[in-house]
Amino acid sequence: MISSKMTLAAALTGVLALGACTDPAEYGGGGNTNDPNQKTKSGALIGAGAGAVIGALSKGDGNRAEGALKGAVLGGALGAGVGYSLDKQEAELRRVMDSRVVITNTGDRLIVTLPQDILFATDSTAVQPALQGDLAALASNVQIYQNSTLQVIGHTDSDGEASYNQQLSEGRARAVANVLINQGVPASRVQTYGRGESQPVASNLNAAGKAQNRRVEIVILPNAR
Repeated sequence: MISSKMTLAAALTGVLALGACTDPAEYGGGGNTNDPNQKTKSGALIGAGAGAVIGALSKGDGNRAEGALKGAVLGGALGAGVGYSLDKQEAELRRVMDSRVVITNTGDRLIVTLPQDILFATDSTAVQPALQGDLAALASNVQIYQNSTLQVIGHTDSDGEASYNQQLSEGRARAVANVLINQGVPASRVQTYGRGESQPVASNLNAAGKAQNRRVEIVILPNAR
């Protein structure tokens, strides 16, 4: 009989190893960047690992091996479904969004990054007309893929007072969220956050880095079924 400790150790090892299962190209490594099913595979692995842990923990000591196996199978199937759906949604968004909009597929969510320079005028929270169409297209897309929550997150660079930047990021997140809601996305699916200057993705010591930090991210999170 496989001991419960061995079962849990194996399951946890699988979850911890998932970081190595994502596409290395996303982090500057190699990887098969031409595999259209990469995120489907990653989703299956993530689901299998998580399912193994949950299945093992839900059983008594004598049945944890069986629980881990069943959990892995079920979790893998669900994870693959999420990954496949995200792959399709990502491809459709790329066809309709401005090429300057960055779409990142992590395997368990989509992150749509809208640069501030094309989204807002300086110190403004009014969405520029040029991006209204892109947000309308995104709203139409997420109404097709209904089983998700949208997190709209505003970010700024470090110029100016931190308190002002926090307020500006909150206002910009609300402005983008309002466009999506006005285009038909249920308000119950949309959450807004302002991060101010606290989460830079590049250096604030030069203009290029500041431009990257000024952004609004729309995180599309599939809901548990």
